[in-house]
Amino acid sequence: MGTFRMEQAVTDVALDKIAALANEIWHEHFVPIIGLEQVNYMVGRFQSYPALKDQVKDGYEYYRIFCDDAFAGYAGIHPEKDALFLSKLYLHKDFRGQHLATQAVDFLKNYCREKGFKKIWLTCNKYNSHTLDVYHHLGFHDVRSEVTDIGNGFVMDDYILEMEI
Repeated sequence: MGTFRMEQAVTDVALDKIAALANEIWHEHFVPIIGLEQVNYMVGRFQSYPALKDQVKDGYEYYRIFCDDAFAGYAGIHPEKDALFLSKLYLHKDFRGQHLATQAVDFLKNYCREKGFKKIWLTCNKYNSHTLDVYHHLGFHDVRSEVTDIGNGFVMDDYILEMEI
């Protein structure tokens, strides 16, 4: 297992690198789950460089995940009143299964302790079964399901998961 680190993306270059990795990961992982047309729409709306820039203006923070010196994935978070919304946690396929998600969640639990947040919550597609298994293994539990209209005739069909800190 390589050396893990998370580094906040504070430059346009770092956000652009996240957007490029997002495009690759989403096309590799989500096309079988939600189809190419919805992947293209969601990447453009939520994972593109302009979308990430807008989210940062709205209080989101992005972190690049490194394994040794390789850019392995990214996380996007949004601090709320007493909780942390984990908006995005994605790893490149070459780095899955190396406990990077565990280390990223540990990083976020420490972040929550420092900020006084009581829980981390996230959404996960109901049919993304392996990822749901990973979140359950990490200590998240399902609290409800939700269907969200995201425009262009698409919906997100998700479970809402939480972890108490």
